[in-house]
Amino acid sequence: MNHEFNATQRPLAGKIALVTGGARGVGQEISRQLAALGAQVIITARDKAKADMVANILRNQGLQATGLQLDVTSDQDRDAVFSAISEKYGLLDILINNAGVWLDSANAATPPERPPSETSETVVRSTFESNFFAPILLTQLLLPLLRRSSAARIVNVSSIRGSLTHLSDAASPVYPIKALAYDTSKAALNAFTILLAEELRGTSIKVNAIHPGWVRTDMGSEQADLSVEEGAATAIRYATLDQNGPTGGFFYQAERLPW
Repeated sequence: MNHEFNATQRPLAGKIALVTGGARGVGQEISRQLAALGAQVIITARDKAKADMVANILRNQGLQATGLQLDVTSDQDRDAVFSAISEKYGLLDILINNAGVWLDSANAATPPERPPSETSETVVRSTFESNFFAPILLTQLLLPLLRRSSAARIVNVSSIRGSLTHLSDAASPVYPIKALAYDTSKAALNAFTILLAEELRGTSIKVNAIHPGWVRTDMGSEQADLSVEEGAATAIRYATLDQNGPTGGFFYQAERLPW
């Protein structure tokens, strides 16, 4: 059944949004909320069948969504996504770099078995491939399409665990678990956010990093504080900024976080 929305209820009508890791967890909920706001959402996942399944669910709700295969670490997949968006839409309005991995331990509630001085090279390299290199390379590739938008928004889904201030503060809730690979990959992603935002300052493109909160997903664990609906809220806030919104920041909801 199709749902009717007016312009106020669908502020993203006509906008094209891409969400990496959009077939499960927070990414799936970000996709749903963007679509509910009127965007044509491109849901990407390593498994195209899963991306298509989520897109079908949204379309059955009267929303606009399509699925694409995207292993964010694959040059071939990234190139194919660029070609698909370029040919079908000609531009991109919103990029949510959400896909990421936690390989330091079973999940974010579980301390790693090894301290940072003993973290394996494989864990560090694999984490950086997904959490740092992939969003950089995808953003660089899609930037020409984002430049064609009248007001593009790039949201890098980071973590409070990427805050050097929090990692070095014994009073911080993230201090007890020392996850070398994940923490440093998100700190690096934060640095990319700053540098890209400064490069694009003065344009209509806004770039921000966000902390979704500790969310009940496979990565976050069942011990986490927030539902996926709550976890998606910050990404939505910064994907829908008006022209007076910030750029080059690190946020949780309306709170600016320390680097």
